[in-house]
Amino acid sequence: MKLQVNDIRNWMNLSNQLIQENKSYLTELDQAIGDSDHGINMARGFQEVITKIQDQSYSTPSDMLKDVAMTLMSKVGGAAGPLYGTAFLKLSMAWKNKSEIQVNDIKDGLQAGLDGIKQRGKATSGEKTMIDVWDPVVQLFSENDITDPSLIEETAKQAMNNTKDLKATKGRASYFKEKSIGNIDPGSASSYYIFSALSTSLQGA
Repeated sequence: MKLQVNDIRNWMNLSNQLIQENKSYLTELDQAIGDSDHGINMARGFQEVITKIQDQSYSTPSDMLKDVAMTLMSKVGGAAGPLYGTAFLKLSMAWKNKSEIQVNDIKDGLQAGLDGIKQRGKATSGEKTMIDVWDPVVQLFSENDITDPSLIEETAKQAMNNTKDLKATKGRASYFKEKSIGNIDPGSASSYYIFSALSTSLQGA
């Protein structure tokens, strides 16, 4: 189970597909506890990612992910652009000069991405943010020898659903205080789609 350049391209294509298909749902989630723009912003940003990488030739996954990161930073509005951009930039840095990304590399890269999100967003687990999906997925890799990629999707989905019971203490959603309880966090939902796409990409890798 490893990732090469074409697998990363497939991961991004699948992520874009899921985000485009669920743009209205992401917007609906963000209407409840945010600015109502998460679906639109993510859909625009990931479409720009595909436009950027689809015909480019890359030597390593790291090179491609650097373009992914820079595109998300510049094309996704709101807080999501800098946060996702930082995450993918940290992935790119962790995988620098590697032509094949092994399971241990994935773990290290996702940990670096998570650390970047925490630092950039000044948030931690349990605050009803995308971190509440990234953290359990990183823990999955840290605590298990992953041979079944479907575990990534299952873990991310459960983590996303768990945000419904959390009270938001960061970002726009924190203004809603107790009223934020009962709603899935939009950033955790978009993170779920990205990890679901990773799970599918690894099954074919």
